[in-house]
Amino acid sequence: MKEIIPKDDYGVFVDSHDVALVDSRYVAQYFEKRHDAVLRDIRELDCSEEFSLHNFVESTYKDDRGKKQPCYYMTRDGFVFLAMGYRGKKAAKFKELYIRRFNEMERFIRTLVLTRKEFPLLTENIKLLHDHPKPYHFSNECDMINRIVTGMSAKQFRQANSIEKGKSIRPYLSDAQIQMMETLQKVDVGLLVSVPDFEQRKRYLEWYKMKLEEKATGVVA
Repeated sequence: MKEIIPKDDYGVFVDSHDVALVDSRYVAQYFEKRHDAVLRDIRELDCSEEFSLHNFVESTYKDDRGKKQPCYYMTRDGFVFLAMGYRGKKAAKFKELYIRRFNEMERFIRTLVLTRKEFPLLTENIKLLHDHPKPYHFSNECDMINRIVTGMSAKQFRQANSIEKGKSIRPYLSDAQIQMMETLQKVDVGLLVSVPDFEQRKRYLEWYKMKLEEKATGVVA
């Protein structure tokens, strides 16, 4: 299965459909159970076929000997359904931990989906540069470009223009603003590799925007 965001230390990842999932092997590890016992528990869950189809994905992995072994990928709902049967203080601790990780990953997905719409090229390159990208890797870079072009973050722009939370600001920008954003996005893709310092990239992009505006108007600042 293709992982858009790779597995973290707890086996939680994001697939190509922007769904947060957890690997049954990690659940077995953290709940201190044999993996074959977790597989059995999943197969014996008293849930409907429809629920199982939507929340448990049967897959395989290669063990240390290179032999294929079964595993499951679970959605948040699938994990909760399974974990309800695990009792004790230690189990309760890890239930909370996994629910918290799912919450964090789902916030991450919302950030990723929105930035992918507005900054597709930048989003793809951030994923290439970071083995385990965090939400701020996307939001900081995109907000920087938004601030340079519009003078405010996307969140502030929505508030100022009464735009619904989570909705793209792109339809509310002028053609010149959209063109500037697309240009700065392309420049920033190169800067991400050559200039790791955020503030320095910001200064370069501000300078580049100023030069583009000077060229367009013929007026030197």
